[in-house]
Amino acid sequence: MTFEDHVSAVDHAGKRDEARALDALFRKVSGQVPAMWGKIAGYGTYHYRYDSGREGDSFRAGFATTKAKHSLHLMGLYCDAEAGEASKALLAKLGKHSTGASCVYINKLADVDMGVLEELVQLNWNAMNRAYPPA
Repeated sequence: MTFEDHVSAVDHAGKRDEARALDALFRKVSGQVPAMWGKIAGYGTYHYRYDSGREGDSFRAGFATTKAKHSLHLMGLYCDAEAGEASKALLAKLGKHSTGASCVYINKLADVDMGVLEELVQLNWNAMNRAYPPA
């Protein structure tokens, strides 16, 4: 499935437009085009290895869009203490959202400050690059 296939399948015209706006933001910050990881548009990749020996590949940042909300996957904010602290101030200024695990959930982009959102995505991108330097 391509990113455009995913967006076209979203059952809400406004959410489709917002997904394209998020794509533009993530492309601007990352310099990457999205690859689909299931229903998540992922930007960039990294390889991880746990102490247990388990390893794999994942995306550095991404988002998923449904009719109800956007789920922004920003793992760098949670795996980097410096970014985690800095994200608290940004999240306080972001606008209406919720969080869970390594995600920020937004119902509609009009509810948030897009400049702050870009700062948050950039903070995540930088944290992932520190934690997992690009090859």
